[in-house]
Amino acid sequence: MISFEEYLKDNLVLLDGAMGSLIYQKGVFIDKCYDELNLSRPDLIRSIHEDYVRAGAKVIETNTYGANRFKLTPHNLAGKIREINLAGVALAREAAGENTYVAGSMGPGGVGIEPWGETTLEEVFEAYAEQSAILAEGGVDLFILETFQDIREMEQAIRAVRRASDLPLAAMMTVNEDGKTRYGVDIDEITYRLAKSEATLIGLNCTVGPKPMLDFVERMKKTSGKPICIMPNAGRPQFTDGRMIYMSTPEYFGVYAKRFIDQGVRMMGGCCGTTPEHIGKMANTLAMKQTRIQHSLKIGVKPVTGEPLPEPVPVEKKSRLSGRLASGEQVVLVEMVPPRSTDISKQLEGARLLLDHRVDAINIPDGPRASARMTGLSLAVLLQNQVGIETVIHYTCRDRNLLGMQSDLLGAAALGIRNILAITGDPPMIGDYPQATAVFDIDAIGLVHLINNLNHGMDVGEKRIGEPTSFFTGVGLDPNSVNQENEIHRLQLKREAGAEFIITQPVFDIPSLESFLEKTDLGGCYLLAGIWPLVSLRNAEFMKNEVPGVYVPDAVISYIARYDSKEDQLKAGLEIARMMVDTVKTFAHGIQVSAPFGKYRLAVEVAASMLE
Repeated sequence: MISFEEYLKDNLVLLDGAMGSLIYQKGVFIDKCYDELNLSRPDLIRSIHEDYVRAGAKVIETNTYGANRFKLTPHNLAGKIREINLAGVALAREAAGENTYVAGSMGPGGVGIEPWGETTLEEVFEAYAEQSAILAEGGVDLFILETFQDIREMEQAIRAVRRASDLPLAAMMTVNEDGKTRYGVDIDEITYRLAKSEATLIGLNCTVGPKPMLDFVERMKKTSGKPICIMPNAGRPQFTDGRMIYMSTPEYFGVYAKRFIDQGVRMMGGCCGTTPEHIGKMANTLAMKQTRIQHSLKIGVKPVTGEPLPEPVPVEKKSRLSGRLASGEQVVLVEMVPPRSTDISKQLEGARLLLDHRVDAINIPDGPRASARMTGLSLAVLLQNQVGIETVIHYTCRDRNLLGMQSDLLGAAALGIRNILAITGDPPMIGDYPQATAVFDIDAIGLVHLINNLNHGMDVGEKRIGEPTSFFTGVGLDPNSVNQENEIHRLQLKREAGAEFIITQPVFDIPSLESFLEKTDLGGCYLLAGIWPLVSLRNAEFMKNEVPGVYVPDAVISYIARYDSKEDQLKAGLEIARMMVDTVKTFAHGIQVSAPFGKYRLAVEVAASMLE
């Protein structure tokens, strides 16, 4: 059999279809590591390969899509990466016989890459270099990188494959129906960057069905001379009788295979929901359309032009809060939790009280403890418009995807919000609605980077948005973390991403906070210490034992426990809080005082020494 590179020159190429959805249909639950089945269920994997070969696939992919160190580690299988990948190649080779090629399949790592997460680009490169070297050793005929959502991760994977081998390489990104990745990079830029890479074929797979895929192909071929490879899903899935059912029929795929060929697609197959029947119909179409292919494709990559970025707003001009901090003044924030209803009368009354006592801003959590409440943005706008007090809104990564976050932030800027605290967010399982899903496209580090982009006039895909936003960006800090090294590392990443101020978790132990700060470089960020007035012994015990990130020393519990009445316990709690304020104001730039149970007068009493 000639090399795949030679075969590609003169032939249309048919790939196989889905592996994961067929494994699921055969009774293997999705919590299992499907790549490990190369070892524990080789007959199952081999039989799926054989079905695709019989259907007419000229290339079958190894069952190694997730067999990289990032995906295997959560399954405690990182030590078997070599064994799993070599077994994947061997099983595919057995099924392929003498007339079918074997492609080494590699998918995304499923980790957040800096600045959206903690994994570095170098770590990404090394992971794919490791896997591709093993697949090359196993004897694959080509490589397929598929379902990547981060173009930077794809670029590192391509580099890594090229370090291991010069075999043909197909690189396929995945986009939503709007033609953009989850990070906002559109088809034109994807095509431009992949065309510049060392990939042999470039294209798209997964997420969308044949019709949107054809639309995207028409755009890609206008800006790249490289051969195009695509693998659409079997349409949109529908949830029926507890199962996800894909609606595109094999006949439909056969029709679209002809349309793909007419648009110049050189290699095609199927992704999620496709079966050997889908591939069989596509094989019939390819057999009728197969002709000698000319290589006079138009070359002319559309450049991504750059424009000078606007000057960001200086920190002292971003908000009243940032202006006071920049001038060296200490500030006081008071926390206000949004209501569970539309009634904000209590919040308005509290805001007027705080304004009268010269509190600098109201700090508004976003669904604290994964609770369902009015959005912090809505309450912030109402307070600023009706009371005239500035706000700091928490914004979490839990409930919105990356593009939704950008939309919210642009809207917040237009509505006059200037201060943002970037928070990863509590998972739904700890709240009142554990059945709710979480998004977490990025964490707080990535969110700070997103805000910093907007502050420089760029969106998430680094496209110009016109005038920059002027958010004063803060982050949270847990000085009581059981893993202080990780907390310090994450703080450094947040600073590098663009954080400007820090609010700590409630402080009840000054020596512990000072010890943490000695190990930490704040890098010019303003430090606001969190202060929580304990209102009773029961409240103190709850904070100590049931609130993550809060450390209440036994001495504090004992001090409040000396008193029997709730009134005396409250006085003791307020006394402790005032002591914390008097101490932290000697080294912090301000404080953030919580108002337990909406008792804003207590917050004013605690902060009295800084409001005079």
